[in-house]
Amino acid sequence: MSLLDRRVRGFRLVDVVALALLMALVMSVYLAKTIAGRERSEIALVERQIAAEHARIRLLKAEVSHLEQPTRIEQLSTGYLGLAPISAKREVTPDALAEIARKEPAS
Repeated sequence: MSLLDRRVRGFRLVDVVALALLMALVMSVYLAKTIAGRERSEIALVERQIAAEHARIRLLKAEVSHLEQPTRIEQLSTGYLGLAPISAKREVTPDALAEIARKEPAS
């Protein structure tokens, strides 16, 4: 009687081993599928977070472009700080800066 013909409770030993291997294979495929599904849901969550962050970035860029408008900055500077554009007679060339720096006393 060889190992392939040996019987355990009416079944051949080869049939019992084959059934055990088949069950192990089925369980491993089920486990891999479950893990892949969980990973897929995590990937979808991260993709949604990335899309939300992109929308927030677009919103912040729009807000920055609104806040950096020159007319708005000019209105705020005149309204809150009392600043105004300088007159043309106060403009100097870069060469004249050294002479002006020498004339004014250091504070």
